[in-house]
Amino acid sequence: MTEQKLKGQATPEQIEEWKKKHGQVKGLIVDGHICYLKKPDRKTLSFATVAGQKDPLKFNEILLNNCWLGGSEEIKTDDDLFLSAGAKISELITVKEAELVNL
Repeated sequence: MTEQKLKGQATPEQIEEWKKKHGQVKGLIVDGHICYLKKPDRKTLSFATVAGQKDPLKFNEILLNNCWLGGSEEIKTDDDLFLSAGAKISELITVKEAELVNL
């Protein structure tokens, strides 16, 4: 099995560097292109949520731009790639289960 080269693919060394700096790194693959994203912080989520109330696509755009570490710029600029990425971008937001207990 041969490994297919994706447009925008980073080196393993670059990925390790991002992991050291940002923690978990996700790769988002769209039609032969890849970009690398970090987890959004509260400030980014707040900004994206407010902007997304007036323009739902803006939510995805803000998350993509603010979580972007590297990869194929075409994911940001090509509408088809961007819309496909947008369908997955919300998966960057992970919420742990919490429990409220009576004391």
